[in-house]
Amino acid sequence: MAFVHNVEIEWDELVNAFTNLRGDQVHFLDRQTGEVFHVPATLEDEDFWRQMETNRERFLEIPRMDYGVERQFMTGFIGAVEDGGLKKILNGSISGAKPYGKLNDIISFFPEESERLQEMKDEFLTSRVKHWLEANNLYTIDADMIRIPRL
Repeated sequence: MAFVHNVEIEWDELVNAFTNLRGDQVHFLDRQTGEVFHVPATLEDEDFWRQMETNRERFLEIPRMDYGVERQFMTGFIGAVEDGGLKKILNGSISGAKPYGKLNDIISFFPEESERLQEMKDEFLTSRVKHWLEANNLYTIDADMIRIPRL
């Protein structure tokens, strides 16, 4: 018989773990407490890693955002940019061509595109985190479905 275990997970901490680009950290979610924590990837504590391996059902390793996923997302964003000049600059930036700067620095001069990029990132991350939670039999409650009584 399966038991349902309600646990509160701090959404911001979970999203931060998913957006981690640092290869020197490994993030985990404790399914029993909802705690999100990280350890150095180079941690040489055999007992710790053995405990993580033995308790795989309890401690889930959180997949980090890698360069390939980020690049694929940004390529999709650039493909949707309608301004041909901006699109050319952003394509130059993502390909590393000189004299272009960092993509986020360039986009900061275009408030509407910057806002659209942030909205796309939020949607992408929300979807990615929710799919991961569901794949690990952890379910979320949509805030839109929660009815707060009016006083």
